[in-house]
Amino acid sequence: MAEPKRPSTLRQGSGQAGSEPALSVAKGQRFRAPRGTADILPEDQPYWRWVRQTAVRVAESYGYGEIQTPVFEQAGLWLRPAAQGTDVVDKEIYLFEDRGGDELALRPEGTPSVCRAYLEHGMASWPQPVRLFYVQANFRYDRPQAGRYRLHHQFGVEAIGDAGPAIDAEVIDIQRTFYDALGLRGYTLHLNSIGDPACRPAYVEKLRAYYADKLDRLCGDCRRRFDLNPLRLLDCKNEPCQPFKDGAPQIVDNLCEPCARHFADLRRLLDDLGIAYALTPTLVRGLDYYTRTAFEFEPKDEGSQSVIGGGGRYDGLIEQLGGRPTPGIGFGAGIERVILNLKRLGLQPPDEKRRPDAFIAVAVPAAQGRALLLAREARSASLAVVVGAAGRSLKAQMRQADAVNARNALILGAAELASGTVTLRNLSTATQERLTPGEAIARLSRKA
Repeated sequence: MAEPKRPSTLRQGSGQAGSEPALSVAKGQRFRAPRGTADILPEDQPYWRWVRQTAVRVAESYGYGEIQTPVFEQAGLWLRPAAQGTDVVDKEIYLFEDRGGDELALRPEGTPSVCRAYLEHGMASWPQPVRLFYVQANFRYDRPQAGRYRLHHQFGVEAIGDAGPAIDAEVIDIQRTFYDALGLRGYTLHLNSIGDPACRPAYVEKLRAYYADKLDRLCGDCRRRFDLNPLRLLDCKNEPCQPFKDGAPQIVDNLCEPCARHFADLRRLLDDLGIAYALTPTLVRGLDYYTRTAFEFEPKDEGSQSVIGGGGRYDGLIEQLGGRPTPGIGFGAGIERVILNLKRLGLQPPDEKRRPDAFIAVAVPAAQGRALLLAREARSASLAVVVGAAGRSLKAQMRQADAVNARNALILGAAELASGTVTLRNLSTATQERLTPGEAIARLSRKA
């Protein structure tokens, strides 16, 4: 088995003696976001808040607690022998060596980090299963396309310590509930079982035998996977490999009795929950710690990024990380893909943008400090306030008040400054009155 490429050391131009020189920057050079990343601008923030808040609300309603793991980990967490032959390790992982010589990797997915935390913090002694969720950024050196970025975000759930089919059904139901809560409809739940170490090796040999005389017609990735990771032959999306999938042996026909019973029980539970699914024998997971249940959610319409989330059971992972054999199951839902589908369906986030309760117009420069103090006092009363700049005319500031859709204006001019008052103008009715700052704040608070 080929060893993974060693990470190259990052150039860290700190200016300290003995450090690598800083990268040169041409004068006047304009920078752009790195390829495969995207700025999330204010107009898109309502979607992100909506999706995150929905994820948190749904996960917590099932009794899951939030966990946050480091954005980088020891590279060995992903460069285990069992992970070889996967795109994540072979092509996509961001590796680097820090100044202390430690080999680290930016987090490409959530599950191994959560399992590492499960072991490190002794969660095996907690009531089982341990139910955890996260909303986080992941990093993969992938080919950027719609809904797929090198820096992408994911809502994930992990349930560790229960081998029964009921927790599988619960995890699938959480993901379904999340999509339904956002208004996503028309998706298909694809379901399969990929067996376990007792029955999968014999199936893998059948799969190899089926593909052995077809290797010269497969894509380069699949020729490589034939030896390293033959299950991934069924998962290939490249055109040359599609004609051979239908004739391939199906793993559901080769399950041992415990795996077959687990899969039948899961399907019965999903039927009880009224969750429709499609049996998809080509749905697999490429890592050998995955066992039994595998599932994906796919939108109905063509043309969008196909899968909006999926998961599976990983009963062998914690043992590979040095723990005792411990079952686990989880899913990941790509937030960028979810938002892409929300927009495609014309689904809008709730109207959450709060109109400013007041715009403070500063008619004379001497009132600028008073305006800032008034704004602080108003915000302490839970009011939303925008402060104008004294260098602009009062007329221009009132136009700005309209532009930010403020409900009222608080005007501070020479007369108000001399009398210790403020003019409160209702921008809907154009009525106004002069009040003390405390009276104005009280009046606005009653109407907020």
